[in-house]
Amino acid sequence: MAPASSFPTINMALLGGEQRPAAMELLRDACENWGFFQILNHGISTELMDEVEKLTKDHYKRVREQRFLEFASRALKDGCDAQGVKADDLDWESTFFVRHLPESNIAEIADLDDEYRRAMKRFAGELETLAERLLDLLCENLGLEKGYLARAFRGPRGAPTFGTKVSSYPPCPRPDLVKGLRAHTDAGGIILLFQDDRVGGLQLLKDGEWVDVPPMRHSIVVNLGDQLEVITNGRYKSVMHRVVAQADGNRMSIASFYNPGGDAVIYPAPALVKAEEAAGAYPRFVFEDYMALYVRHKFEAKEPRFEAFKSMETESSIRIAIA
Repeated sequence: MAPASSFPTINMALLGGEQRPAAMELLRDACENWGFFQILNHGISTELMDEVEKLTKDHYKRVREQRFLEFASRALKDGCDAQGVKADDLDWESTFFVRHLPESNIAEIADLDDEYRRAMKRFAGELETLAERLLDLLCENLGLEKGYLARAFRGPRGAPTFGTKVSSYPPCPRPDLVKGLRAHTDAGGIILLFQDDRVGGLQLLKDGEWVDVPPMRHSIVVNLGDQLEVITNGRYKSVMHRVVAQADGNRMSIASFYNPGGDAVIYPAPALVKAEEAAGAYPRFVFEDYMALYVRHKFEAKEPRFEAFKSMETESSIRIAIA
């Protein structure tokens, strides 16, 4: 296990003063060499974060805990869930999803009370603003014009997709048997995570070793998805990460995914493609097509997904040339 002591933490308050160059350099290094970083002083109030945390944990206890215990009892006793999925292919997590953009579905989630809905809606609005701010900082570091990444995400219909996965990772009596969440890269764009500051378990793969992402109160953990790897032509990398089940404590995870619109065409930014690379090292595809492939191969390496679309491009070019 590699030490987490060097995990990059960026104080966004420093971006407004004379220490901005050093903070931007730390951001560049985090994106190019880690694919993950943690931000402080990000503009979201601690009062709102505390409210969201309390309501999320209360909601799990009130609504979801009994359901999870029933699932857990079956998985540990029989080595599989009710559908026969083996423990090795299960995740020790209780989750629900909220869509924010292009249209919110929060009013349709039956077991959320009004107070929780209001808090989540406010929190999502703050995260959306933060995601757009971060995308412009990445543009600056990459030498792209301001707004390039945001425009790339919007697609022809003019809206990104944005949603939140709310997860609880309850205590696991057999962490040797089942993972909290199996290793994967994220399919989308930029991911903003509000994680429990008392119960750890999130790890990323760096230089062949698993590194703990250290819990830090009121921070937001940021990681980069497959789409940013493609758009940056590999300057930034999405990285494998996982959640290790814990024997003690109930870990909270609120992961918000600011992704391209389903109709967005994703390809390397021309300014980041060297002349000798011709069309770039990565394929061109429509985001919803990538997602259709991703959901079938989420817990596998990302490279075959990229290669599949490159093969499609090559076949299309051959057919056009023959015609």
